[in-house]
Amino acid sequence: MGRLPAALLSLFFILASRVSPSIAGDTLTPTQPLADGQELISAGERFILGFFSPIKTNNCYIGIWYKVSPPTVVWVANRQHPISERNGSLSITVNGTLIITDQNSKTIWSSGSSGLANPVAQLLDDGNFIVKEANIPGSFAWQSSDYPSDTLLPGMKLGWNLKSGLNRNVTSWTSPSDPAPGPYTMGVDLHGNPQIILWEGSSQLWRVGPWNGKTLAGIPDILRYKIFILDFVIKNDEVFYMYNTTSTSFITRLTVNYTGFVQRLVWLDDSKMWSSYMSEPKDQCDYVSQCGAYGVCNTDDSPICSCLQGFKPRSPTNWDLREGKDGCTRRMGLDCQNGTDGFVIVKDVKLPDTSRSMVDRSMGLDECRATCLRNCSCTAYASANINGSGCIIWTTELTDIRVYSFGGQDLYVRLAAADLGPGLHHSHSRTMVGTVVGCVLGTLLFASVGICIWIQRRRRAGAITFASHRNNEYKEGKDWELPLFDLGTIIVATNNFSIENKLGKGGFGPVYKGKLGEEQEIAVKRLSKTSAQGADEFMNEVTLIAKLQHRNLVRLLGCCTQGEEKMLVYEYMPNKSLDAFLFDKDKGVLLDWQTRYNIIEGIAQGLLYLHRDSRLRIIHRDLKASNILLDKDMNPKISDFGLARIFREDETALNTRRVVGTYGYMSPEYAMYGAFSVKSDVFSFGVLVLEIISGKKNRGDFISEHEGNLLAHAWGLWKEGNGLELVDESLSNSISIAEALNSIKVGLLCVQECPKDRPTMSSVVLMLGSKNTSLPDPKHPGFFPTRTSSEIESSKSKTDSASINELSVTIVEGR
Repeated sequence: MGRLPAALLSLFFILASRVSPSIAGDTLTPTQPLADGQELISAGERFILGFFSPIKTNNCYIGIWYKVSPPTVVWVANRQHPISERNGSLSITVNGTLIITDQNSKTIWSSGSSGLANPVAQLLDDGNFIVKEANIPGSFAWQSSDYPSDTLLPGMKLGWNLKSGLNRNVTSWTSPSDPAPGPYTMGVDLHGNPQIILWEGSSQLWRVGPWNGKTLAGIPDILRYKIFILDFVIKNDEVFYMYNTTSTSFITRLTVNYTGFVQRLVWLDDSKMWSSYMSEPKDQCDYVSQCGAYGVCNTDDSPICSCLQGFKPRSPTNWDLREGKDGCTRRMGLDCQNGTDGFVIVKDVKLPDTSRSMVDRSMGLDECRATCLRNCSCTAYASANINGSGCIIWTTELTDIRVYSFGGQDLYVRLAAADLGPGLHHSHSRTMVGTVVGCVLGTLLFASVGICIWIQRRRRAGAITFASHRNNEYKEGKDWELPLFDLGTIIVATNNFSIENKLGKGGFGPVYKGKLGEEQEIAVKRLSKTSAQGADEFMNEVTLIAKLQHRNLVRLLGCCTQGEEKMLVYEYMPNKSLDAFLFDKDKGVLLDWQTRYNIIEGIAQGLLYLHRDSRLRIIHRDLKASNILLDKDMNPKISDFGLARIFREDETALNTRRVVGTYGYMSPEYAMYGAFSVKSDVFSFGVLVLEIISGKKNRGDFISEHEGNLLAHAWGLWKEGNGLELVDESLSNSISIAEALNSIKVGLLCVQECPKDRPTMSSVVLMLGSKNTSLPDPKHPGFFPTRTSSEIESSKSKTDSASINELSVTIVEGR
């Protein structure tokens, strides 16, 4: 791509970062309007109000932002009515109405009349912009916090004023260049027991849940953190959620971003950037009702869906394919008339959807139980609060239940006597719990015996012993649980592994396309019988990916371990892998800039899940273009977990003598010393970002011998101020200059030589989502010793490690 003229770049930066002089003080009066180019600054110099333009547009808006972070707008007045040209104005009329006018003095937005005699508008130090009578403290006729944009600041209310009918909710921007209301809205649902919901359009996306006396049911982890103070108020005249911080020195915000995530962000003064404190939904179980009615979602299980005790899958076929949204149905009907029903306790759960529940906050748990038994429609009950007070009763199907490892509540599910087990009736709750525990332990014992018998039979049949092939680095010995496919089913699905169905071949073995039934398309990875490394990778992948669920990770449907066959069955990705598009001139044109940027963001989200949000803290160790699969909508899915490693919470880095991975993507400390950490994956991600932007391989023939590789080439262009020359020429008609420059800088930050200088993936996700944020300057990248293309292609060698006179020599196993 050719170099942009210096004048054009200067114009871009002027439009993207509007810095204006302040008018005197924090107050607007009828005689002193705010012109485009002027600002109000709150008394404590915490917030600024003024005109701004988002990236990629000349449209102007009135907004409020933290002074420490000018590009981060937290409130927009005229978000649906931009000023198309400069020279707009904000004023307050003599009756207290705020008005925004354009360059032709035409009113494009107003706050409505306040009926004041001597009005002023003032920007407060909490970010609230109020209209009030002059010289009368503590009162106001209008306030910006009643009309949030995409951000909830400390002290703001999310919820309802029941007297006026005012509903304060938070709605995402449409895009980074358009603050108009987007598809994602977070607000309070008043039905049943009030709860907070994140909607996508009219559909529920994430149920934050009701208040349980200490926190909201969907975010129990926040109890671990001590800087936030949460409150949920339910009164006759208002219902709202609010949060504050334990110290006013903390700078924080709660934002619904345009990609559909709710982020709690904290400003880090040392690095001058925002850090993602929490991001929701964080896993598959957070999304509404993944397991349907009477189903329980648990990320610690594989598959993640199971039925409550006394229930069975409504659609066993879909259940076997790891699709649980059909839910479950009762094994035995209730017998309310004869009074034989009882309850089973489901512990540590997010309570079911409360929108159709009944709540009595004065009732105790025993009375709640008795009330449920008297109501033949009652399906479950629970305490409204963690301390045991209050009563919630459900009379409809139980949906959106998930299990937590911390902070969940007890749910009492009504069952027929036959589903409770012998001797379990509603008048013997303690006995019931003990018997249920006994039944569970007995079931586990029985299952263990069955597994032992199964293993012995398989050994007699000549099956390989997995234990003898396990990667020496993976010693946890975790159990794995996946649907098992019959070999005959796989043979039929793949047309007996026909050449026409073959999709490709990797170090693991060949991959085939298949079809289960009439609709379900699958991809089958078949372990090559001669691949010892493949056996290691197979075991590693089964034990890891079966426990992972994220929209940017490939979905493992099951496996087949019959005879000597070892196969993994995945969802089929019709667009195959990213490298098939990226490094092909003809196909590369199909990846416009927006598609590439979405792919970068999706990979970042998937990697963040692996590093932070999954129950297993995982380092992938082989992130590369060929391991990024693309679905029918070109959404990226990280695949191939054969080389992945589990990282314990107390570990910061690990060492290995068996260095595995792919030349060009390995971090220097890993390739040379065998030291790896989450920062190793960050390095690989940075290489991938630069490849996606340039359409070139890191170790390709297009780069001169003097430059060495893509990292050196990108670094040289960046230092010279010519970063945009790195961009793939095919993107000239679709490129976003701001996003491209931001992405190149993020990529270079990720490939810095020193691991501690590289950002974490949570910071990377934030950098990509906040495109105006001022990023630190990258330092020198970690260059890898130059090798020829022929050496790269032939580097699939086995690892050998030898010790001569206590000198360790490690041979890198490239891929």
